[in-house]
Amino acid sequence: MQIHIHDNADQLGARAADTAERTLQEIIAEQGYARIALSTGASQFPFFSSFVKRDLPWDKIEMFHLDEYIGLPASHPASFRKYLKERFLDQVPQLQKYWLVDGEQDPQAMISWLNDEISTKPVDLAMIGIGENGHIAFNDPPANFDHPDPYAIVDLDEACKQQQVNEGWFATLDDVPSQAISMTVQQILRSRRIISCVPHAAKAAAVRSTLAQTIDPKFPSTILKTHADWQLHLDKASSAGIFAWT
Repeated sequence: MQIHIHDNADQLGARAADTAERTLQEIIAEQGYARIALSTGASQFPFFSSFVKRDLPWDKIEMFHLDEYIGLPASHPASFRKYLKERFLDQVPQLQKYWLVDGEQDPQAMISWLNDEISTKPVDLAMIGIGENGHIAFNDPPANFDHPDPYAIVDLDEACKQQQVNEGWFATLDDVPSQAISMTVQQILRSRRIISCVPHAAKAAAVRSTLAQTIDPKFPSTILKTHADWQLHLDKASSAGIFAWT
């Protein structure tokens, strides 16, 4: 585990994008292509704004993403397909290939398709955010640490729903879907390298719990500490629970 603390969210996003760029260049030089998995959400804005400007051979990069609400139209402001289209896919149209989680399709058929596609080759770099309740992807507590399949249907807890409302994606708790298709914990851990961008004061308690608690499904992000190549990028606000800034 490596922990990097930056002055603010914009600097965090730029430095994490630096690391992602170097990592992908190395991987592509080694094997001729790279597979990435991308996290979404408001905390990832600074990373995406910097990452899409990088001089990478995008035509050698394939992308999966982590999750999508079941039943939510792609036109909805909270749709992660919409998020990725606007903030990533439209910015790097030369991307070799991508697979989007479509929550409007039959969930089991979508999961079967995704599981088949992602299982053909390993994910080389996964960008994994951490939720205020410690969720990774949409694996809310208590998370299933042992589910063997790459994607699964998960239930969203109240804390996760409230975060979505607080960030402005939905007007009320009742508007947030109760289920999502999510990359599983085991699939996240199969990634060769993991980078987590976790800025902002709202994440300070989650960061402290991730680092201080033992590995526990009740705080899913603690499992990231078991990965052999995990980088955690924080800013001064999100690191306030582990470091006293003066």
